[in-house]
Amino acid sequence: MGEATFAPNDLLVSDVPVITRNVTIVSGQNLKRGAVLGNITASDKYTLSASAAADGSQTSALVLATDCDASAGDVVAAAYASGAFDSTKLILGAGHTAATVEAAFRKAGAPLYVRVLK
Repeated sequence: MGEATFAPNDLLVSDVPVITRNVTIVSGQNLKRGAVLGNITASDKYTLSASAAADGSQTSALVLATDCDASAGDVVAAAYASGAFDSTKLILGAGHTAATVEAAFRKAGAPLYVRVLK
């Protein structure tokens, strides 16, 4: 298994309770903290959510809490299951915007919020 590291970058904003959970990041990726993840239904692993995917990961589900290098194999990493995030700090997959990610979180009833800060 690879490594995961914490790199603070003011991603979290507001006083929304923060909850993390460990998830498996599918191999072949080097993701940074703030990456918006989608769940691959068949394997229950996570990847950067892209709107054109057809494996379940097109739906934004969590936000990666630590940098994660899964380029050499699957990695277990922490992901935010609750929190509020600065929209400019999120790493979005192809076809996603802060608004589409927020809409997916709302539709799922997830306590994840995207804030547009001024």
